Amino acid sequence: MNTPTFSIVTPSYNQGQFIEETIKSVLSQEGNFYIDYIVMDGGSTDNSVEIIKKYEQLLKEGKWPINCRGIQYRWASEEDRGQSDAINKGFEMAKGSIFAWLNSDDTYMPGAVSKAVDYFNSNFDVGMVYGKAYYIDEANNIIGKYPTEPFDYKRLADFTFVTQSSTFFKKEIYFAAGGLNPDLHYSMDYDLWIRIANISRIEYLPAFLSTYRLQKESKTVSYIHALKFQEEQLRTVFKHYKWAPPNRIYGYCYHLVRNKTPDFLLKYKILITALALMGSLITYIRLNKKIKLKDIKMINRANINKLFKDWTDIYLEY
Repeated sequence: MNTPTFSIVTPSYNQGQFIEETIKSVLSQEGNFYIDYIVMDGGSTDNSVEIIKKYEQLLKEGKWPINCRGIQYRWASEEDRGQSDAINKGFEMAKGSIFAWLNSDDTYMPGAVSKAVDYFNSNFDVGMVYGKAYYIDEANNIIGKYPTEPFDYKRLADFTFVTQSSTFFKKEIYFAAGGLNPDLHYSMDYDLWIRIANISRIEYLPAFLSTYRLQKESKTVSYIHALKFQEEQLRTVFKHYKWAPPNRIYGYCYHLVRNKTPDFLLKYKILITALALMGSLITYIRLNKKIKLKDIKMINRANINKLFKDWTDIYLEY
């Protein structure tokens, strides 16, 4: 694997505002490796396809500087069943030994792929490696850091500390794990990490490898999507661990209550919190049938303080 080929898939739909930065961040990677870059557009109606074609032409005409061993650039624009389906289609076309996907509003940091190469070359038994990521806003300003930490399978039930945009995994591991579940639209990466952890070694590379964009219409920010995100996360963790952690239950119940609360009552945060706590207790007992000591220990000042924050801002930690 000294000179590997990285197959990177970018799923996209109507992301013309950001996709050019994403493409440039992939094509600008430097190092001793080949890039097999596949852009899977879902039939965009904005200027996305025009931008995608632009870089195909630049590469064909030799007008784009190639700072790695070589780049193969491919794309398709057609309707799909969603992000997971698009990524799976891309990986079916992929020719590399290392896989990754980078969403069309995220970017790689300079040297990201080279750092992944070095790690895999030094750790042959590792099937997946992930690094750090910055949160950025729509204007590319850094507004925070994704809460990553060293890998721990048990802790992964409570906290999603693996950031998708900074993750790379071996081709054979991806297919052995079964690929992405096309029925999942919010927790497909979390579901995949759990399945990979059951068959291979996952390690943490404490370096910033990507930026993760938070925008108004993002699935990970909008209240419209937050409830579905929390629901899918809860179903996913319960499926794999046969246990529903209290923080994931509360995240789901909070958004369920908030979405059902009339607008004129939303200012009464203590009311929403109280109803979410009641719903959480009922849901916890219904799902788990008993109480774990470690779950009781989660009732501390720090976690209680979080109950009174805006969970749209913090739920990604869970």
